[in-house]
Amino acid sequence: MKKQILVFLVVVLAVSLFAGCKRQALQPVTFIFAKGGDAIGLDPGDDPDNDSSSIWCNIFESLVKFKPGSTEVEPSLATSWEVSSDNLVWTFHLRQGVKFQDGTPFNADAVVFTYQRYTDPNNAYHKFGTWENWEWCASQVTKTEKVDDYTVKITLSQPYTPFISALATAGGVVSPTSCEKWQGQSVIHPVGTGPFEFVEWLKGDHITLQKNPNYWGDKPKIDKLIFTVVKDASQRFLSLQKGEVQGIEFPNADDLTKMSQDTDLQILREPGVTVCYLGFNVGTDTPGFQKPFGDLRVREAIAYAIDKKAIVDQIFKGTAVVAKTIIPPTLWGYNDTIQDYDYNPTKAKELLKAAGYANGFKTQLWTLPVARPYVPDPQSVAVAIQADLKKVGIDAEIVTYDWSTYFHKVDNGDAPMNIAGWIADYPDPDDFLYTLFDSDHATVGTASNSCFYRSPAVHSLNIQAQRITDQTKRAELYKQVQVIMHKDIPCVPLAHVEQIVVLSKNVKGFVLYPVGRYYFDTTSIGTSE
Repeated sequence: MKKQILVFLVVVLAVSLFAGCKRQALQPVTFIFAKGGDAIGLDPGDDPDNDSSSIWCNIFESLVKFKPGSTEVEPSLATSWEVSSDNLVWTFHLRQGVKFQDGTPFNADAVVFTYQRYTDPNNAYHKFGTWENWEWCASQVTKTEKVDDYTVKITLSQPYTPFISALATAGGVVSPTSCEKWQGQSVIHPVGTGPFEFVEWLKGDHITLQKNPNYWGDKPKIDKLIFTVVKDASQRFLSLQKGEVQGIEFPNADDLTKMSQDTDLQILREPGVTVCYLGFNVGTDTPGFQKPFGDLRVREAIAYAIDKKAIVDQIFKGTAVVAKTIIPPTLWGYNDTIQDYDYNPTKAKELLKAAGYANGFKTQLWTLPVARPYVPDPQSVAVAIQADLKKVGIDAEIVTYDWSTYFHKVDNGDAPMNIAGWIADYPDPDDFLYTLFDSDHATVGTASNSCFYRSPAVHSLNIQAQRITDQTKRAELYKQVQVIMHKDIPCVPLAHVEQIVVLSKNVKGFVLYPVGRYYFDTTSIGTSE
């Protein structure tokens, strides 16, 4: 009898343990990531800012993608591709059996619909966006055609060597059914093929995604992904310490030592493909143009007036290096032979006097309202520059707006001088020198060239570099561009900043990408693998 009771108790215990384990396994896994700012929108063709793209990259996929932690391109929604001998026609063979998050099929029709929406003014859905991300990365696309249900052909206006990398950034494919349903509101009702699907967006507070149960690839290991907005860097750190969030971006440089000593945290650091710079509006046709910035002597004076080393040492504190050109030293094509403008307030005053501004002048210094990958503390950088300019007689009022307003006003040319920056969308000098400083991108209202710098020589070299495939020859052309820009001074390069993300110790599988986006498809927490 005792033996029977013992067996019964063992069975009951085993069943209880199994039930408990099952209940534990069924608990949904939530990952909360604290960001410095909110998204502007969630459309892969229209919203290029990092706060937006770091979220929509988990919802949408392009035909190709970057390998985790790499700048090398690999298949995604396309399984293979080939390019014509003249480098004008790209043919992509699409992955079969993929569905959008609304259950509709992914096929050639969806790709054609998506890319025509970006490029064709006559498309019924083109009017719902300015398509800045697509224009900045893939403006050479003239036609997208269906060959068969799972083959598309993309034609370019000219050979464009960075195209395949740019497509990984800007080619997110959207659900045609969803676009038709939501019309102009599709930007806040995003539907793609990615590992996570959209749940809700409370503006200024958080965006929630959930695991896509029908994802064609390896299923995500977390069930719910929340991007919460915490503008203050110290508060983000405190939330991480308390366990309220599992990851943060853009930590204060002052907090990094404390973080490194906290055994419950892990710090991920990578040399950034970034630049932070002070841009001058030299576009006489823009609403924000001021006469002093049209004079090279004034721009040169400011280059001498700013103590870049002090800014890097005192504000970035070991998380950045001083910049002397727009191209970061982590990217091929960097011109190390350029001699930077020294910090020389006396020389700055002499140049201002020669330009007719012996008593200085008044202006505005626009600065970003939120932390960015290339400038985690924009307000402090603005204050430092303001103080340096004051020493040489330039009275600069610091101006800022909410992020969406700021972004679009700078694109419109409203700022006479602004703190700006970039993190690579694709690993090519073209993404910096063509996207940020070419006349093709200096259209008032949609400019990524917010300096409105229009140099025929720079444009000619940029186009030449786009049309050849030999990287050594391309690098030489880009080095020439940097020399011209160093003489023309459309901007003052300030710093190249590291990428830094801090996570709870039990987070696994998160990978930093050189392009600065956050992908969570391989991320897990503790035993959620």
